[in-house]
Amino acid sequence: MTLSTESLFTPFASSNLNLKNRLVMAPMTRTHSPNGTPGEDVVEYYKRRAEGEIGLIITEGTTVDSPVASNDSNIPFFHGEKALKGWKKVVEAVHSAGGKICPQLWHMGAQREPGKGPNPELISMGPSGLNAKGEQSVKIMTQQDIDDVIGAFVKAASDAKALNFDGIELHGAHGYLLDQFFWEELNKRDDKYAGSIAARTRFAVEIVEAIRHEVGNNFPIIMRFSQFKIPAYEAKIANTPGELEEFINPLVDAGVDIFHASTRRFWEAEFQDSELTLAGWTKKLSGLPTIAVGSVGLDIDFMSSFGGAESKNTSLDNLLTRLDNEEFDLVAVGRALISDPNWGKKIHQGIEDSISVFTPENLKTLL
Repeated sequence: MTLSTESLFTPFASSNLNLKNRLVMAPMTRTHSPNGTPGEDVVEYYKRRAEGEIGLIITEGTTVDSPVASNDSNIPFFHGEKALKGWKKVVEAVHSAGGKICPQLWHMGAQREPGKGPNPELISMGPSGLNAKGEQSVKIMTQQDIDDVIGAFVKAASDAKALNFDGIELHGAHGYLLDQFFWEELNKRDDKYAGSIAARTRFAVEIVEAIRHEVGNNFPIIMRFSQFKIPAYEAKIANTPGELEEFINPLVDAGVDIFHASTRRFWEAEFQDSELTLAGWTKKLSGLPTIAVGSVGLDIDFMSSFGGAESKNTSLDNLLTRLDNEEFDLVAVGRALISDPNWGKKIHQGIEDSISVFTPENLKTLL
């Protein structure tokens, strides 16, 4: 028996964000913005997804104004006159198609590869000089570096509000800079930013607090986080619900409105003795809305796709049951929206059989 998809198309309302449905476009890195500037193809890319009945689009990662935030000059900036003009056109196009949109603000930190990006001569930096492989190979961030990066995130958030975006998402997942502070394996500092789980959130907390002070209470702040890291897929910030609560609470107090719990497979239980997912536990512990993500509508996880495996479309019944039970509030769709921009519309119309199948070939264009 196939369940009704009606719950996916009911309106969502929180204290400062109203959406026409529960569908979110997940952020997916693209390298289609020469010199960091999104062009007309980027405008069309996001407009097509809004036209396909996606309620909220979260853009690909866009880098804040830090010289070592990015390792690829074709990844879009969220700073500078040219890039911001490009994003203004994206916002206008998405709004004209009836959608809403948030930029994902990003700093790669120690995952930035040396010798690459807009400033290849500069060394990357991270909380304690360790790269993603645990090697001592990047600059240890000073307090001045931390303050500068906080300022860059605040400026980006302020610009997003001025451009009429509907909120922002902070990329605190997958082993990038904010997550490097969260994860004990890469955060070996001996100051206020390290030690307990709560202390390791301090850098992100200071970013959120500063943004909230700048943009006011009515501009949504989404925090994306993950347990897994790239390439450490078995990594954990929190091993128990109690530890997850220690992680979440400071971010709630700082002003996060929505948590985006990034997983490779949305349906997997996060802790033993419970069927709750990471998004489910996060909602239960924080009392805030959550976004579930990970292989929605597909039968294999995203890393298998990157490895060349072909995905097949699969039933949404598990997702719909959890959404109906209010385990989470919003559903982020990634690869399925690459292969078929009208995925949401086709689900709504009950013509799932016409949805295009995702293939590794799609990844070459991300169009």
